[in-house]
Amino acid sequence: MATATLTKPAAKGGSFLLESPQPSDVFTPADLTDDQKLIGQTAEEFVLKEVFPFIKDLENKKAGLMATLVKKGGEVGLMGGGVPEEFGGAGLDKISTTVLTEKLSIYGGFAVTHGAHAGIGTLPIVYFGTEAQKKKYLPKLATGEWIGAYCLSEPQAGSDAQNSLTRAELNKEGTHYILNGQKMWITNGGFADVYIVFAKIDGEKFTAFIVERTFPGFKPGNEEHKMGIHGSSTTPIFLENCKVPKENLLHEIGRGHIVAFNILNAGRFTLGASCVGGSKHVLMTSSKYAKERKAFGKQIGDFGLMKEKLAEMAIQIFAVESMVYRSARNTPSRAPSPRSTAARCSILWWTKPCRSSAATDSMRIIPYAARIAIRASTASSRAPTKSIAC
Repeated sequence: MATATLTKPAAKGGSFLLESPQPSDVFTPADLTDDQKLIGQTAEEFVLKEVFPFIKDLENKKAGLMATLVKKGGEVGLMGGGVPEEFGGAGLDKISTTVLTEKLSIYGGFAVTHGAHAGIGTLPIVYFGTEAQKKKYLPKLATGEWIGAYCLSEPQAGSDAQNSLTRAELNKEGTHYILNGQKMWITNGGFADVYIVFAKIDGEKFTAFIVERTFPGFKPGNEEHKMGIHGSSTTPIFLENCKVPKENLLHEIGRGHIVAFNILNAGRFTLGASCVGGSKHVLMTSSKYAKERKAFGKQIGDFGLMKEKLAEMAIQIFAVESMVYRSARNTPSRAPSPRSTAARCSILWWTKPCRSSAATDSMRIIPYAARIAIRASTASSRAPTKSIAC
């Protein structure tokens, strides 16, 4: 379902801090259209009906389950929000994809799986792919038939992405690039079908490639044992003389950093929207329990300290929700530009602590025996790792 596209010029970085906007220029969730609300309702119902009943199995990494749920989500149009309609996607605008992301983020494991697939695993092809690459990959990624992943980090190169040691060399026939190296902490690594992989051609020119799981020399490693987000797959990727067709080079030789950093900027904003969705669920669960639990003859929600904690959670969530949707209104749906980078980064800077704070306060309201309902959400929020590893 296509929605209205952005017509207002995008904000230039942090310029909104110095300008005096008109009330009509500030978008809030109260301004969502009926179509956008329906998108959110569909996403939320899917998670509650199709994902929530299997949280225990997902946390225990039941083989094939998460991949099956992604494909189910694709069947109802939840995996192709950022893919243009001409390539089988929904062609949603930025506000609509933000609503979709927020509502899918009730369970952290599914949220990061969706983000790694529909976001950083698919958008590189949307923004930088050739017409042939888009026709080949986007229709299957949009429906969930194929699942995407993003491979940037290496054992010695995390934030310092251009310190990559993965090499790519064109074979003598000039038909394939031969990739050798290792990637680490790859979300969806265990079951993805299409991987965006970064390597240096001849050890110098940092470049992006589209690599399929079935290519010779490509091998995912074992699942990582993480402190949180247990439901998602996180593995290393090994490239041993991996043959990648020359036509699978993404964008331009030596311009891989343009692909990598622009996609990560988009991912930071998406992760911020995910934090809003997770925080709202934590607040709802905590508030419900505070009304059910009684002590000293009354609901614990009637005690001043409990009211304060719930109120602080609500205030922080309202603030970051406002930031997210105002930024969504001012952000173009096309490939992100340096002008929007400051706003995107600031979103993640504020939303991640909000979710962590909400999770911490919920632990003080809900006793151990009743924490199962929010266990996955709080563990994901408090884990001292990247929420979407790449």
